Amino acid sequence: MTTDALFRPFTLKGMTLANRIVMAPMTRAMAADGIPGAAQTEYYRKRAEGGVGLILTEGTVIDRPASRNLPGIPFFHGTEAMEGWTGVATSVHAAGGKIAPQLWHTGSTRAGTWEPEAEVESPSGLLDPDTPRGKAMTEEDIADTIAAFASAAKDAKAAGFDAVELHGAHGYLIDQFFWSGTNTRADRWGGATIAERSRFAAGIVKAVRAALGPDFPLILRVSQWKQQDYTARLATTPAEMTDWLLPLVEAGVDILHCSQRRFWLPEFPELDGEEGLNFAGWAKKLTGAATISVGSVGLNSDFGGAFAGEASANTPLDGLIRRMERDEFDLIAVGRALISDANWVRKVREDRTQDMTGFDAADLAVLA
Repeated sequence: MTTDALFRPFTLKGMTLANRIVMAPMTRAMAADGIPGAAQTEYYRKRAEGGVGLILTEGTVIDRPASRNLPGIPFFHGTEAMEGWTGVATSVHAAGGKIAPQLWHTGSTRAGTWEPEAEVESPSGLLDPDTPRGKAMTEEDIADTIAAFASAAKDAKAAGFDAVELHGAHGYLIDQFFWSGTNTRADRWGGATIAERSRFAAGIVKAVRAALGPDFPLILRVSQWKQQDYTARLATTPAEMTDWLLPLVEAGVDILHCSQRRFWLPEFPELDGEEGLNFAGWAKKLTGAATISVGSVGLNSDFGGAFAGEASANTPLDGLIRRMERDEFDLIAVGRALISDANWVRKVREDRTQDMTGFDAADLAVLA
């Protein structure tokens, strides 16, 4: 099967990508004192040289007191951090690539035993529906958080990045507002419906869009599942998905990055069968926005096994290519395969499957 569908150019708002393959934003947590340096610059440069169309950086945190849940997660604020990120963007461009930072706030999530100095914040002071953690955000906290996202986006544009991605998935802060299990607020930031609970995200999108201007690409990552609950679903019908996502596109999102654990699984099989549209396919159909799909591309296990120390062998890309050929979604993000093999994209294009390196969980411990 030809891989031509993966290597068509893609253009949006003046950003032209050489192909449809995106490097997924993967937490590496190796930035000393939160400052990206030579190791991060080299890491991203290698993937650009390897042929990735668009690199999405690991999650980087906005200027809030408890916005990260691991000490090595890089900042996206402050002079020293932004000088480091400017160097990363410059290096990727010199290698012929495009790059966007992923901006996030981890909310009340916990990763291991490390605790930030400030009290963690979330919509309702909950880690999950059954676990209190940290404080519920005040109106001032919410306003300051929205402003911090906008400030980081403005800094990204000034640093020479090609787009910006907001992390609204996986049980982090924005997603905690989406999820009824962690958003029990009775004010304008809560509500019984997903449309009501999306107002916080819409406020961020509007502020970021104002900071970026109308012609700079803005990506939003979303998911049904949470790290707190893999079975959670925000939208159980296409109508609910429309209520969730369409207002965010109308607020200024250009690309929806639709995270699912396995990209080939249908989102609503009861409607279009076991070979039906996946999450990104339905999001594109319902909103008209461009979409990125993601989830265990080219590997025989999902990301959960990676954190359990499992390796993962390469698998054929036939199913992905068929979906790309029918334009079910616009772009495909690849994660773990690119951690273990910086030249994965080039090898796919050159049909060098025999030279491809499967994912090795040991590679999570190094930045190479």
